[in-house]
Amino acid sequence: MNPLVLLLVGFFVLIALRVNIGFALILSSVVVMLVEDLPLASVANQMYSNIDSFPLLAVPFFMFLGRILNAGSITNRLLKVADSAVGHVRGGLGHVNVFVSMVFASLSGSAAADTASVGSILIPAMKKAGYEPAFAVALTAASSTLGVIIPPSIILIIYGAFGNVSIGALFLGGVVPGVTIGLFMMAYTYFVAYRQGFHPTAFSGFRSLARAILSGAPALLIPVLVLGGVIAGIFTPTEAAISAVIWALILTLAVYRDVPLREMPHHLAEAAVDFSVPLFTVAGAGIFGWLIAYLGAAEIVVNFITGQTANPFGIMLLLIGFLLLIGTVLNPISAVLIFLPIIQSLGEVSGVHPVHLGVLTTIVLSVGLITPPYGICLLIAAQIGNVSVGKAMLAVLPIVGLTVLVAIGSLWLPELVLALPKTVAPNLF
Repeated sequence: MNPLVLLLVGFFVLIALRVNIGFALILSSVVVMLVEDLPLASVANQMYSNIDSFPLLAVPFFMFLGRILNAGSITNRLLKVADSAVGHVRGGLGHVNVFVSMVFASLSGSAAADTASVGSILIPAMKKAGYEPAFAVALTAASSTLGVIIPPSIILIIYGAFGNVSIGALFLGGVVPGVTIGLFMMAYTYFVAYRQGFHPTAFSGFRSLARAILSGAPALLIPVLVLGGVIAGIFTPTEAAISAVIWALILTLAVYRDVPLREMPHHLAEAAVDFSVPLFTVAGAGIFGWLIAYLGAAEIVVNFITGQTANPFGIMLLLIGFLLLIGTVLNPISAVLIFLPIIQSLGEVSGVHPVHLGVLTTIVLSVGLITPPYGICLLIAAQIGNVSVGKAMLAVLPIVGLTVLVAIGSLWLPELVLALPKTVAPNLF
């Protein structure tokens, strides 16, 4: 059997057998190396070289940041800001759901954390208010994927670190598409609320809004600290993550005083354990990705796709289809690490700017978080809402369509991604 076919078939068979993805990457790689009589010492070398990356340290700190936000009152303060700002619009609770996910995304960068924290509060509230349970679950899961796109996105950090692309420029590039997808979700929520006969509630007044913003302002400084520090060249992404954690600790322990200091080691330990799983996957992807390159997979895929069409737009559409397919079985981190050479080769052939390509890839792979069988955000939300995954999947399809529409739209309008980084930080290009 062709070694490349053996590598891919072995990997996907192990995934189908529900083997941990890190072990699946390593086991399938070792089998091929034995067949090809390649030195097994390369396994350790490639695994180590893939995790020997300073920017990767930003990931556990952002995970720890998410746990700090959820442990105290910060998430509830953000919910009050969202409710005061958009709760009075028709479909208010749905708008609050999307709005707070957009804000939460700019704090933790984690979609799963957003689904669990926001969903546990808003899914029961939406069901009680009369929203269809499947819609409440679908909207919560879909809006949480904004944490993958809006900075500080963990996936954008991974893409920038391993793709040799400016992380600051990727952060800026994700802002406008992320907000656009959020606004599309809110428009769809308005349509659903109108169709189901929900009436808007009274606006609580500007004083109430001002009080909510004042209460949440310290937490809202976190994205300013992270994004502003990275763009201005004051921080690296890792240093920005550490600074955000320090600020969140000051708020939680000294200002709000709603979490005792003795609980912080527990949250730190949980964040470290949470990071160990993707870190093992990153290590496994090192040897798998090296074999993919060694066996010429990137060239084969690129030649196949360019053989179907020479049109740059057509090539990128086929890439989007490819990413949607692999996103159903791989988490975005694994997909980026394994297929980055193929993604960048196709982007180079199509003449797509590296920052645009990174953001486009992230948007498309975010869909995999809400599409089975992987679909971790949809699974979490469905469990919270006590809704079958099948019903939740049907309810989320229109929102999936809107997300893909924004991704395709960025091919026609590259400035949707590039305008902000070019304007704010041209030095990053």
